Amino acid sequence: MQPQQPSVPLVPSSTSRAQSGTRTRTVVLSLVAGLVLGAAGTGAAWALSSGSGSGGTPAADARAACEALAGFDTEKYTDKGPAGEIALNRYAAAGALSASAAAGDARYKELAQAVRRSQERHARVFEFDATVRQELDRARGICRGL
Repeated sequence: MQPQQPSVPLVPSSTSRAQSGTRTRTVVLSLVAGLVLGAAGTGAAWALSSGSGSGGTPAADARAACEALAGFDTEKYTDKGPAGEIALNRYAAAGALSASAAAGDARYKELAQAVRRSQERHARVFEFDATVRQELDRARGICRGL
């Protein structure tokens, strides 16, 4: 007669469930970080490849941020496919480029703050509510004055 093998429980232990939850959270956070970094990289590449001839200056970054905002459509932000990707990247690029402009010249601080406030609010409520739209309108108004 052979020795009997110990039985393996069919229900996962609380340790394995906790590890699974941690793994899922890590994957989700990695994906979000990848999207943000990818969008910032896209914005930087867009700014560097623009044909304005004055790239690399705070003014050029501010203009590029404003161009990104001008082409940003909140209605397409959650679309699947290219339209949604374009909206997501333009919104992220506006944030990265306006922050770059403000870092190089304090005159662009108000623009960067308006874009950042809209992005922070959107990250909290996951929609383009009145507050997010108000900050976007403020940023676009600043752009009209540049």
